[in-house]
This record gives sequence, C-alpha cells and structure tokens, in this order.
Amino acid sequence: MTISVTSPVTGGAQTGFTSPTYTLVTDTAPDVNGKQWAVSALGGTQTGVNVHTIACPFTVTVSRPRTFKNLGKPNPVTGLVKDVPMNVTKVLIRKGALPLSGQPYSIAIFRGEFSVPAGSDTADAANLRAAVSLFVGVISQQSAGVGDTLISGVI
Repeated sequence: MTISVTSPVTGGAQTGFTSPTYTLVTDTAPDVNGKQWAVSALGGTQTGVNVHTIACPFTVTVSRPRTFKNLGKPNPVTGLVKDVPMNVTKVLIRKGALPLSGQPYSIAIFRGEFSVPAGSDTADAANLRAAVSLFVGVISQQSAGVGDTLISGVI
C-alpha cells in the first residue's frame, strides 16, 4: 500500500474552526490489510474537540481488499465480460461524539469507499486518477459545507 499519511494533517475549513491541524501517531489497524493512525494532538482553534482516547476514539483507517479480484474472460461469441468484479479500497474515520451531555461517547463513522472495476487499473488508470482527484477536490472544497450539513440537515 502506498498510502503513508504524514503528520500533521491540515484539516479542511469548518465553521467555527481556525486553521485546524491534526497530529497523528501510527496505530495498529484492526485488519492486516489496513493502516491506521490516531489523532494525538490538535492545532489551531477547535474548541470542544478531543484527541484519541479509548472512550473517545479519533482514528483514520485505510484498507484494501483482502484479495484482489481479476477480470474474467470475455464471452467467446459476444466479446463481452458478463460480470465485472470490484476491488474496494476504504477510508474510515472513527470519532467519539456525545449523543447527549452527561452520556458516554458514541462513535461516529465516516466512510469513503472506492469501488474500482477489475482491470481498469491497467486499462484506464488516467480516468481512475481523475475520479480520485475530483473526489478529493470536492470534499476539500466543500469541507465546511459538509460539516454544516451534518449539523443543520440542509444540503
């Protein structure tokens, strides 16, 4: 896996935050096909935000498929591949959040999932990279908007 998150990570803009940064330490992923980091320190202004603890986790996990799927053979008559399997890579954020003052933390889970048709990594790498570029760009550009939507329910 070529993903190697460097610390600190500069966070995206959020309403009420000023220049958020996150210091990460390497953690053990729950699965051998993943990498995980825990937030050990915060930078900027993020009033009310907690770093990682057992009771209030704050982690980033990236995982790849346990086994990669390959493209099957085309139908000898039609030339078409009937079923194209997907290789799924996931990015998972776990963050403890209070459901109500005085209650224990519950875990919020944010998932980014990349389902890639087997074979397209070789046949069309440029378009896969373009999709990742757009995904990251939209999330980065709309970071505050996504945060506001999670709070207000308004898109």
